[in-house]
Amino acid sequence: MGKQTRREFFRTMGIAAASAGVSSLLPGSATAGRSNGPNIIYVLADDLGYGDLGCYGQKTIKTPNIDKLAEEGMKFTDHYAGSTVCAPSRCCLMTGLHTGHALVRANGNVPLRPSDVTVAELLKDAGYSTGIIGKWGLGEAGSTGIPNRQGFDYWFGYLNQRHAHNYYPTYLWRNEEKVPLKNEVNHVIGGRDRTPGGVATRRVEYSHDLFAEEALGFVEQNKDRPFFLYLPFTIPHANNEAGGKGMEVPSFGPYSDKEWPDPQKGHAAMITRMDSDVGRLMAKLKKLGLDENTLVMFSSDNGPHKEGGGDPAFFNASGPLKGYKRALYEGGIRVPMIARWPDRIKAGSVSDHISAFWDFLPTCCELVGVEAPDGIDGISMVPTLLGQSRRQKKHEVLYWEFHEQGKKLAVRMGNWKGIRLNVAKKPDGPIELYNLKDDIGEKNNLAGRHPEIAAKIAGHMKTARTPSEHWRMPGE
Repeated sequence: MGKQTRREFFRTMGIAAASAGVSSLLPGSATAGRSNGPNIIYVLADDLGYGDLGCYGQKTIKTPNIDKLAEEGMKFTDHYAGSTVCAPSRCCLMTGLHTGHALVRANGNVPLRPSDVTVAELLKDAGYSTGIIGKWGLGEAGSTGIPNRQGFDYWFGYLNQRHAHNYYPTYLWRNEEKVPLKNEVNHVIGGRDRTPGGVATRRVEYSHDLFAEEALGFVEQNKDRPFFLYLPFTIPHANNEAGGKGMEVPSFGPYSDKEWPDPQKGHAAMITRMDSDVGRLMAKLKKLGLDENTLVMFSSDNGPHKEGGGDPAFFNASGPLKGYKRALYEGGIRVPMIARWPDRIKAGSVSDHISAFWDFLPTCCELVGVEAPDGIDGISMVPTLLGQSRRQKKHEVLYWEFHEQGKKLAVRMGNWKGIRLNVAKKPDGPIELYNLKDDIGEKNNLAGRHPEIAAKIAGHMKTARTPSEHWRMPGE
């Protein structure tokens, strides 16, 4: 079924289907003008590590509001980002496909096409108001990939990933219009033009603060109808054009007096600032009486970075995991994930269900009672969210491919994890094999002791992907 045909199908059938889907199993009933499905808010941090939150073991950085989400909802221990860098990870989240099948498999200027079906389109066709505020990264201005052409009614933020490096840009996008800001930026750095990132020379309007306010306004404006808000904050990504001073934040806040390097003060302050805005968002939901009918999810697009003076080791940002951003070890792809929905999701629960970004789309479809597109890689997590683990379907394998640093592949198969490095030069090179149940830090390579498992994972690496004209593997 083509994209336009699917859109028309869901427009005519979506709301009716909700009454026959999972919504009929949930507490509460539909009211006039609303579907049975909940409001959905998905908050996505940028380069936040598995160990950067108090509820995941962080001892120094203060995150009381996000920790409260975990106390009042479900914390996932084995949840994975779509990739170890920005754009492909977000593509997986939006389309329900892993990087072996998704259009965008690496950072690069490849926009989503009209034929690509996003979670926003499916929810819009089911009667939801859809909005994105923050960082997109899946289509430049005028392309087929901009949010307004991919199912979002409202859009405010950065289209371009490098533009998003600067927290004090001269403009942001609102729908298809540029919104000028009061900041001034120098794009010539080190003798050459590094447009569109740049370094702010006049700092007036901090983009994250604008996003936080826009999010509150979107919720207020849509309080009387079901809505989906995708909130991909840029915190704590570095401004890579700012050298060793790339952790841009208006104030170091509670960390001002710490005897730490400034980038580490900035890293902590950014996370705590975001945490405060999550608290404001939750307070707004309660004030408007939307709290009990809103599913709030929080995650990160990949592991912690080592950019702009950042140091993942300083705060133990990867927690017990090995590696960080751009690695396919656990520290690069295993991310925090919290889901809160009062009276539906058990407060204080913890799930070790193995899940990934591509599960978000089918989860939303089941929640609102519409059919997920054929051929996706995701599996709905609704049974786990509702405490019905016995009916939860499980992945046979999770798959990642990464097209930098000589190309890398990774597969998780139950408790086993296989990694192949330097694929560009050695497409059939050795597999590193780890038992994550006993070795979450991936310290003991067991490939020599379990060659049959390594061989099975190598087989999955060959069959889990389809060729891509943009992201080729050796022999294609």
